[in-house]
Amino acid sequence: MNTKVVSSQAFNDQKPGTSGLRKKVTDFQKPHYLENFVQSIFDSLNIPKNATLTLGGDGRYYNREAIQIIIKMAAANGFKRVLVGQAGILSTPAASCIIRKYKTFGGIILSASHNPGGIDGDFGIKYNTENGGPAPEKITEAIFEKSKNIQSYNIIEAPDVALDVIGETDLFGMKVQVIDAVADYAELMESLFDFNAIKDLLASGFRMKFDAMHAVTGPYAQEIFINQLGAPPDSIMNCVPLPDFGGGHPDPNLTYADELVDILYGENAPDFGAASDGDGDRNMILGKGFFVTPSDSLALIAANAKMVKGYTKGIAGVARSMPTSGAVDMVAKSLDIPCFETPTGWKFFGNLMDADQVTLCGEESFGTGSSHVREKDGLWAVLFWLNILAIKRQSVEQIVKRHWLQFGRNVYSRHDYEDLSLDAAKGIIDHLRNHFTSLSGQSFGRYTIKSCDDFSYTDPIDGSISAQQGLRILFNDGSRIVFRLSGTGTSGATLRIYLEAFEPDSNKHHLDAQVALAEMIQIALQISELKQRTGRDKPTVIT
Repeated sequence: MNTKVVSSQAFNDQKPGTSGLRKKVTDFQKPHYLENFVQSIFDSLNIPKNATLTLGGDGRYYNREAIQIIIKMAAANGFKRVLVGQAGILSTPAASCIIRKYKTFGGIILSASHNPGGIDGDFGIKYNTENGGPAPEKITEAIFEKSKNIQSYNIIEAPDVALDVIGETDLFGMKVQVIDAVADYAELMESLFDFNAIKDLLASGFRMKFDAMHAVTGPYAQEIFINQLGAPPDSIMNCVPLPDFGGGHPDPNLTYADELVDILYGENAPDFGAASDGDGDRNMILGKGFFVTPSDSLALIAANAKMVKGYTKGIAGVARSMPTSGAVDMVAKSLDIPCFETPTGWKFFGNLMDADQVTLCGEESFGTGSSHVREKDGLWAVLFWLNILAIKRQSVEQIVKRHWLQFGRNVYSRHDYEDLSLDAAKGIIDHLRNHFTSLSGQSFGRYTIKSCDDFSYTDPIDGSISAQQGLRILFNDGSRIVFRLSGTGTSGATLRIYLEAFEPDSNKHHLDAQVALAEMIQIALQISELKQRTGRDKPTVIT
């Protein structure tokens, strides 16, 4: 083992959260940068004897090189085994599956999620604990403190491990086991969903199109949709993972998954469309000429859960992030089960799932999941929809609109303003927060502001308090506007504006969300002074 002494590499320009540390590839390629952060992770853990580490990533640029470094550092830091996905691949939900199935000590996942890849793109690293979920704040805080003062790291000098062949290698007494990246995850999916019913649907003339966006879910889609469910080969697209994601932006929304959107809204469109993101934890659901918002998708899954094999006994409860619409709340009320409103971040759901308080959970940012793992899971959501479609034999649009007839429609949209200057973005938040008192009671046409607050959450499981999680402007009729800074980018700042209005009148369910929310959009722009403060005339992304 070599102990390398290095000058301190400070990471305090970006505090790692549950999504880990995300920076440009070129930052991670700097001498000692990745090594120092990995050592900070290991130094923050009490690694037991015979510990096993799960390791893999989304295949983006620098994935293989980083894996070789981490393997050699794991050997020098006392691990006895590393389970690494073949070719260095493991989707984020598959990594959670592996950690839980094989009871490994934890896992390191290499991904910047939906951020662009390539030599000039982004890279990321995060640690997941033995429950399969993102590290809680007490661990990420410890990693952060270690990283600010680290002076050395431990690594062995050894040849690189062959990652493309399944098998086992001995590395100075530590076993490196290259595993099938797909098999365990596919087995878990088969245990949850009625594959025979989905096979029958796909054999009936029903047509689907899944877009892997040249990201990690390509091999998973090939095995599950084509090999196991018998979908025609042209049912999947962009399924070869590429280090730069084919030059695209692997974020499954109406803007960046435009190739799939054009197909579903074009002539001879298939019946069902779906996409997943860079590391496989997000999803977008489409019908023929019809977009399902992530908030509605969560509500539909909850309302129909008992008809799906893995959930026939019902669900314990549901949880949603605060910016997610209240559509699932209506379902929870009808089922007489608890519904939790949490800050954005999957760790909050993990606490609730570990305590058996919830079964299903979701975020409006295209993340949906259940207690089968401790991460959001894109392909799981796609399979859930296919299972519902296989049973109901209705179109996606029919299923959603019948749901609205039963529960009402939460008209909802998110406007993202990306790559703003940090000062301008923070200035908007500070301006709103400083004017809470004067905003309350103001009327804007038919909308009157009832109250304003900065969302705070007390975790019912561990008692921890998370403050300043998003500014809420609440109206008398139950509508709301939420302003929140996103922490997923590596340059500039992203301001997200969430708009929601409940519409019980089925005669208005046909309205496009942007039309139905037009007045509220103008209110959001007016009270935030966004145009004046940023110079932006329109959002980067609308969903």
